[in-house]
Amino acid sequence: MSEETLRGGNTVGAVRVGDVVHKRASPWTATVHALLRHLEGAGFDGAPRALGFDEQGREMVTYLPGEVVGGRIPWPGWVFSDAILVQVGQWLRRLHDVTAGFRPPDGERWFTGARMAPGMVVGHQDAAPYNAVVRDGRLAGFFDWDTAGPSPREVDLAFSVLSWVPLYPSDAAAQLGFGAPDDRSRRLHLMLDAYGYDGDRREFGAVVAGRARRQAAVMRSMAGAGDPAAIALLPVAENLERSAVEVAALPEAFWERPAAAR
Repeated sequence: MSEETLRGGNTVGAVRVGDVVHKRASPWTATVHALLRHLEGAGFDGAPRALGFDEQGREMVTYLPGEVVGGRIPWPGWVFSDAILVQVGQWLRRLHDVTAGFRPPDGERWFTGARMAPGMVVGHQDAAPYNAVVRDGRLAGFFDWDTAGPSPREVDLAFSVLSWVPLYPSDAAAQLGFGAPDDRSRRLHLMLDAYGYDGDRREFGAVVAGRARRQAAVMRSMAGAGDPAAIALLPVAENLERSAVEVAALPEAFWERPAAAR
């Protein structure tokens, strides 16, 4: 059966053979597969299933059928729909609840270098529109789990908020197809409500800005070491840095949950 190159995959690339995705394995792949098996055992249906490794040593996971962003700019309209935004918040909450009890295998290794600790969950860490799959008008799940890893809940949630609300600079958001900057606060609280976020929302803004800065710093560090994928992502790092500045400058009222929703 022939291999079909899949779009995306900035770090390791991927090909599809029938209903199976093959990707170059990384040092953390075995740990990620243990996570995916944990999700499967818990009945979590919004992630691919781990199938082991092929004869070339590539990892194998099931293919999630449906519509994806791919390389389209502007992004498709479903990215900015309230319905999908709510479903993303709900998906993240289910993921975090299920992974709060995950026990990594001996020798756990994650892309970020983090280790599981009490109070942490395992987040996707890149549950953004470009990794989403939509089927029959509903969120089917997320692919590309290479950067999954342990963190506090709000750190993983913050990155998804950044890209789904979105909280990118207005010019960057407009280029992607979002032209309603005055609607961002409403969309923020819609997503946080869907997640069931009960933290201080005024403090959450600092979490979003901090996550954007850290993500950009990792990209720049990898690019500085000569990583070709990271070098290609330097414009993304710049966008994240600009996002952090804009998020930090948002007024406190932006983050306060509307009285009618309390």
